Amino acid sequence: MSETELPQDNSLAAEKVRSFPHAPGVYLMKDAAGRVIYVGKAKDLRTRAGSYFLKAAAEDLRTMNLVREIRDIDYLDAESEIDALLMEARLIKDILPRYNRDLRDGKTFPYLEIDVREDYPAVRFTREPKGRDTKLYGPFTSPRQLRGAIQVLQKIFKFRTCSLEIDADDKRWQWFRPCLLHSIEQCTAPCNLRIAKEEYRKNIKRLQKVLEGKKSTLLAEMREEMASAAEDLQFEEAGRLRDEIEMLESLDRRGALATHVQPEVFPIDPKKGLAGLQKVLHLPKMPRTIEGVDIAHTSGTETVASVVQFIDGLPFKPGYKRMRIRGVQGVDDFASIHEAVARRFTHLRDDLMAQPDILLIDGGKGQLGAALAAIASLNIEPPLVLSLAKREELVYAMNAAEPLRLSRHSYALRLLQYVRDEAHRFAQHYHHILRKRTALGGEE
Repeated sequence: MSETELPQDNSLAAEKVRSFPHAPGVYLMKDAAGRVIYVGKAKDLRTRAGSYFLKAAAEDLRTMNLVREIRDIDYLDAESEIDALLMEARLIKDILPRYNRDLRDGKTFPYLEIDVREDYPAVRFTREPKGRDTKLYGPFTSPRQLRGAIQVLQKIFKFRTCSLEIDADDKRWQWFRPCLLHSIEQCTAPCNLRIAKEEYRKNIKRLQKVLEGKKSTLLAEMREEMASAAEDLQFEEAGRLRDEIEMLESLDRRGALATHVQPEVFPIDPKKGLAGLQKVLHLPKMPRTIEGVDIAHTSGTETVASVVQFIDGLPFKPGYKRMRIRGVQGVDDFASIHEAVARRFTHLRDDLMAQPDILLIDGGKGQLGAALAAIASLNIEPPLVLSLAKREELVYAMNAAEPLRLSRHSYALRLLQYVRDEAHRFAQHYHHILRKRTALGGEE
């Protein structure tokens, strides 16, 4: 067999995969003519690419046709999972592999879109790109991982993801209250004019270079800027650039997408859910942030609380918190909720963080009262506090005499159920961890 001649089966590719590194990257599968027919990404190249040459892949309806055509395979390594995710999207767009056809033709796959017309361009996850006056990146194969990548990159470049139409020349924006993303230092709050338009757009340009695979070029430019700022005695600017450089260089450490991926829940439309809540609760504006609280215990032992955070109708995992309930003896959900809410809002107050627009408690009128009493004990103004009771799914709202009975099919109720159920899941998960530690003789 000549050097350019390929075998009649996938034995060559199967053999090559054994030499692939256990590292993130992108693999390219080729047919007998040497054409790339499929591009995929991997956290572990050898393990992921090697899975296509197992018996299960040859028998799986989703992969059997692809497996039959593979004659060769190559890879490109990447510094992190996020770099691999971005590289995969660029290669699919450039090469148009046949077995990535669904990505080329289907409109349900996600893109990352930057609206360059805006004074402060927003970075958004979308399945329906505008196409005009926007910069489009994708399509991406994994909606969940794209959401996770957005969150990781937002920690570095602090761009906004909201749908606000901000006019840099309208000084009224300086009275706008920034959302929780600013409080946790993941957005520079252009909605409050806390950053100049030129500086914000410079950060967007840096983000675009990373998305376009020019991270090395960007790092070199930023190092020059840092040195120049230090030479001009602009130590604050030099320090900020130093921190951003370190975060970019450590994407391999902070870029583990498993800790950032967001679930895809298709029956729920986040925007319609938020609009529905604004309507049924008679709110002056659409809420952006919702926090959910739940309690888990078994016979009064290992009582724990969870706090989950939703931004723009979607889970924001870096905002999830969990705590042991230490000041309550036995089974007392009301007292446990009081402690959990008091501790949460003490933290928000002491760290000067923005409150959520809506606080949702899992339970009925009694649980709602316990949460309100906890906030009142801190002498702070509460957000809109709701509770959602199981079975009848009644919504109890502060200052409302009667509970709301929403349609079972309403987007507003579905979103509240999603928040409630996610808080319950997260509380139960923590509770199981503690029970397992106790059973194994570990720390309580």
